[in-house]
Amino acid sequence: MIDGSTTGNGTTGNGAAAVAEASYIDVTRLRVAIARVSRRLRRHELAGLTPTQLSALATVERAGPLRLGDVAAAEKIAPSTLTRLVTVLEERGYVERCPVPGDARASTLVVTARGHAILERIRQESTILLADSLRTLTPDQLAALAAALPALEQIADADTGNPRAR
Repeated sequence: MIDGSTTGNGTTGNGAAAVAEASYIDVTRLRVAIARVSRRLRRHELAGLTPTQLSALATVERAGPLRLGDVAAAEKIAPSTLTRLVTVLEERGYVERCPVPGDARASTLVVTARGHAILERIRQESTILLADSLRTLTPDQLAALAAALPALEQIADADTGNPRAR
């Protein structure tokens, strides 16, 4: 049963019937736990970047080079916001704009070596932080978490049309 209520009582959604009775999932509790872990992993020094700037930089690294409009669409931000965001990333040396041959008005964003290095440093810090947290779990808890990984990855990858999806 899937419980999507804010109080943890009852069921919501059409997908509840598809889940076996023995598999009770408190969706609110899961959402809160994922959000808390996510926040903890982002608490470290972000190279002076906001979470939105960091997300855009990671998107360009993962799916780039990208036209500015594609970055705005992937990040679901307005073009004017993107312009300010890209300016900051350029000033810090994390991305550079490259002209699109045959289209004088268009440019693509490419992550620089410095941008790759800062993303790698942030990933390493996050991995160390998560590994330290995992050391506090019992062997049974670690086994349960390992068993849940495929389902969590499927949820994370559900929007495969989005360049931000992993």
